[in-house]
Amino acid sequence: MESDIINWSNKEVLDLLHKEKISSFLTDIFKSQDIDGQCLLSFVDRDFYDFPFDQLKLGERKRFILLVKKLQKHNRNAMFELGLCDDAQSNPSTNINFLGTNLSHLSYNLHKKIPSEIYTRSSECVSTYTPEVKASRLKPEIWKTAIALGYLFLVTWVTAVVMVIVHDKVPDMKKYPPLPDLFLDNVPHIPWAFDMCEITGSFLMAIWLVVLFFHKHRFIILRRFFALAGTVFLLRCFTMLITSLSVPGSHLKCEPRSYPPADDLTVWGRRLKQAYDIWSGAGMSVRGVRTCGDYMFSGHTVALTLLNFFITEYTPRNLYLLHISTWVMNMFGIFFILAAHEHYSIDVFIAFYITSRLFLYYHTLSNNQALMQNDSSRTRIWFPLLSFFESEVDGIVPNEYEGPLTIINNLRLWFVQLITDVKESSIAKTAGTKLQEGAAMGEYSVVKLVDGIKRNLSLVEEYKTARSQRLVTFDKNIQAGLLDECPDVELRRRNLAEFPGESLLREFSNPPSPVMKKSI
Repeated sequence: MESDIINWSNKEVLDLLHKEKISSFLTDIFKSQDIDGQCLLSFVDRDFYDFPFDQLKLGERKRFILLVKKLQKHNRNAMFELGLCDDAQSNPSTNINFLGTNLSHLSYNLHKKIPSEIYTRSSECVSTYTPEVKASRLKPEIWKTAIALGYLFLVTWVTAVVMVIVHDKVPDMKKYPPLPDLFLDNVPHIPWAFDMCEITGSFLMAIWLVVLFFHKHRFIILRRFFALAGTVFLLRCFTMLITSLSVPGSHLKCEPRSYPPADDLTVWGRRLKQAYDIWSGAGMSVRGVRTCGDYMFSGHTVALTLLNFFITEYTPRNLYLLHISTWVMNMFGIFFILAAHEHYSIDVFIAFYITSRLFLYYHTLSNNQALMQNDSSRTRIWFPLLSFFESEVDGIVPNEYEGPLTIINNLRLWFVQLITDVKESSIAKTAGTKLQEGAAMGEYSVVKLVDGIKRNLSLVEEYKTARSQRLVTFDKNIQAGLLDECPDVELRRRNLAEFPGESLLREFSNPPSPVMKKSI
């Protein structure tokens, strides 16, 4: 290939397409989009399937991809000069942890159905293409994390109550001996093994807390941890209640508790107290918690597996020693559970399978929002917590970390903002109270004004009515006086039409004018 492809113009690129016998449709696209040599070297896998190349036939697209890959292979120096190629010999999009628990690079743009490209681990340089599935919205949403924590607390409390119930239902060891088990029948009982399992889990928890402290998106991954842990333990409540397995080892002293009558506590009161002891002790034997009957499935295995998977997922890919260590601790923790004969082998296997599958399902759906959007109604039904908690996360959560100084500075800014919000809310509350008082006073003034206007109008009406009545009474008095001055005989002889006062009566039949009233 030409070594100066970085300086090629659009005409030289078109000449190459003609030479390689690429279709005229693709040539027209290159001409209309003004693609030169640098643009040709910067092609990534996604570009082959986006507009305007999405109209290509399969054969045209494949020949075009092969041509571009060939150019990129023979022009590594030019790509390095343009910043399109680094020293890494493997593509990040296929740099999968060998244990297969890192899902960040297993997520593809399934909505567009982009096929995975084959990358070699030789000295060849490939385009640094990373699938465009990293989240663009990463809101902490602390209130959702608080809801997830409350959900976990509620589920663990229900689990503690169920553990007390199943302990009282444990089968009689004399009547129901331990079931045949391939592992337990061939591995002798180790008394201290269960304590070692819990110590191993404590180490994993310490590592997880360190990762959580320095991770930039700690509230998102903490919310996911609470949601998954709560869901798995909720499933465990059902499996414990449905079937009561016999005690797996004769060394275990498991008998149903008796509840003698007491004055201060009822039977359920005693059960709730025992449930609180289990809940506060986190179900760990090193803290004095001993239960029986809670075999299907193993809660210790759930805790170990969740911690292992979260540490592996939310730490950098190149921390191989850390990932190997967490997996070794996970496997040894499971071995210690079985060596202590605290659970059947099926308890541990089911616990690991359910926890790992639920972790993978949750992260696959959350990393590929297209799956959730295409079937959102069914996702809300079967994964309601996923739909709620991941509504503002539209892709992969990147593993970004913060130093101690940055964390302290963020905490300081958070406290300052919190104090400012509290002050503003108090000022707004005071202003709102004053505004309400002013509005109430204004409303009171308006009501008083309206009442005054109504009262004045009623007084005016009363005055008009009284004045009209006085005028009518006055007119009748005048008419009566005129009639008294004439004798009755004369009134009978004379026609009323000739009566000289008729004109006056006619005049006074209507209300007198103001001038006449004044003269009168």
